[in-house]
Amino acid sequence: MLTHPSSLFSPVDPARRAEACGRDPGNACRFVVDHSDNIGLAKVADWLTGAPLQILLVILGAVILNRLVRRAIKRFGARIEGSAESGRIKRWRDRTPSMLLSTGEVNLRSAARAQTITAVMRSIATGIIGTFALIYVLGALGLDLGPLLAGAGVAGVALGFGAQSLVKDFLSGMFMLIEDQYGVGDIVDVGEASGTVEEVSLRVTRLRDQNGTVWHVPNGEIRRVGNKSQQWARAVLDIAVAPSADLEQAVAVIGDAANAVWEMDEARADVLDRPEVLGLEYLGPDAATIRVQGKTRPGAQWRVSRLLRVQIADALAQAGIDLPPANFVRQVNPPR
Repeated sequence: MLTHPSSLFSPVDPARRAEACGRDPGNACRFVVDHSDNIGLAKVADWLTGAPLQILLVILGAVILNRLVRRAIKRFGARIEGSAESGRIKRWRDRTPSMLLSTGEVNLRSAARAQTITAVMRSIATGIIGTFALIYVLGALGLDLGPLLAGAGVAGVALGFGAQSLVKDFLSGMFMLIEDQYGVGDIVDVGEASGTVEEVSLRVTRLRDQNGTVWHVPNGEIRRVGNKSQQWARAVLDIAVAPSADLEQAVAVIGDAANAVWEMDEARADVLDRPEVLGLEYLGPDAATIRVQGKTRPGAQWRVSRLLRVQIADALAQAGIDLPPANFVRQVNPPR
């Protein structure tokens, strides 16, 4: 006579099952007790499918979610850098030209800025996901999270008061990157320090002035920024001549000399527009100054100014136009 498979296992005493699995038995514990009648093995199975399994699932889920979020942020950053010219990105560039401009050096700085912001966003995402995963793990271990969260809140408040300047630096650095106030290679004036930007981070900006001194300026201490090399610049010169000179002739000579600089091969790449003589800027008993200006490539205004000075000085000397006395000093645009 064949025996039904269910008859191979003897019925388990409910008291024995409660001894192994408690009053609310789990599926794994009940299965082991019903099929092996081994209380120790049933307790091990119940423990493994309890906290360890929950912790494993939380960690696995956090790792997968972190990878997906970081990958999404990375792809978004790559699109901002201009690697994908989709219609949506083009519309974003039209709406935010200062941030997503896709031409020349500004686009290169936008790409570097996008990479920095992407790295920060990925780090923040990892920190948030890790924090929530840690809270779930502690809860799965049976710890009382109430006192722990209260203590963490008090510690966070104390840390916040102690690190106000650090948080201020980070927030300021974030807005500087987003707004494209300056980038590496720009010549800026940030108040007490001015020079060429060598490094921009979320906490500090490093400048090197014309004397070679390196300045480390916390971003939170920067109240205003004067950028001398963003998108385009202007070379402005006040040319001094003797007040008794023929001013109309001097204006014509200076204009011809400025146009000669516009035609020079060594200046053609730096000059964006033909120089313009604005006319008489100052008239006094000691001198008369004539202002000339020209639109240049960012950072090239000082080089173009030097070329203008040399060309204008030679033209004035050849035209016989007198210069002011030697004791007259008027320096509006100092050489660099």
